Amino acid sequence: MNYADNPYRNWGLTAAEADVDERAGFVRKTYLHLLGAVLAFMAIEAALLSTPLGQRMTETLMGGGRLGWLVVLGAFIGVSWLANSWAQSDASVGKQYLGLGLYVVAEAIIFLPLLYIANLMGPPNVILNAGILTAFIFAGLTAFVFITKGDYSFLHTGLFIVAWAAFGTIVCSALFGFNLGTWFSGAMILLASGYIVYDTSNVLHHYRIGQHVAASLALFAAVALLFWYILRLLMELNRR
Repeated sequence: MNYADNPYRNWGLTAAEADVDERAGFVRKTYLHLLGAVLAFMAIEAALLSTPLGQRMTETLMGGGRLGWLVVLGAFIGVSWLANSWAQSDASVGKQYLGLGLYVVAEAIIFLPLLYIANLMGPPNVILNAGILTAFIFAGLTAFVFITKGDYSFLHTGLFIVAWAAFGTIVCSALFGFNLGTWFSGAMILLASGYIVYDTSNVLHHYRIGQHVAASLALFAAVALLFWYILRLLMELNRR
């Protein structure tokens, strides 16, 4: 094959180093895969919530109480690590898609109890309203990064520290039995927003051409985190 005709010739280049057409193609593929991941997540949740299986899975996931939920969360973190490592693999495109698919399924499972409770006991249309707010915030933050064209990779350390502090707070909540209030949900919404800015910046500047699956997984993770805490916040405010 002629080098000039090889569509994968620039896979070693970052999006910022590639030419305009390749960069645009990479960005387009990333957001199409993100859309596909979101639609797959919605389809899985709709199927589970419309059948008795969703109730049984919710009861199983919540049956262990706070400590049991920590086990579920730990399993989710392990699966997430595996899915990310597969999605970032350069060895096999199929393995990358397997990683993205695994992560979407894992998110759908861990979201199920929250969505089940929201659907059963939450205010009318709370899930829809949370989805609309998530889409609005995501679109605004994405537009901000694309318009400014800034490199926000410097946020990595700060986001990492805050994320681990938040995880520690969640663990302490489970161990010592105190509730995480609206302030925590608000802080986590800010954290998720920071990750959206960070990951969007990486799409423009640091992901390599051909890493659209890994890039879409990172964005999906940030969007899922944002949606989780917006939904929690809306439900908490409704109880007041």
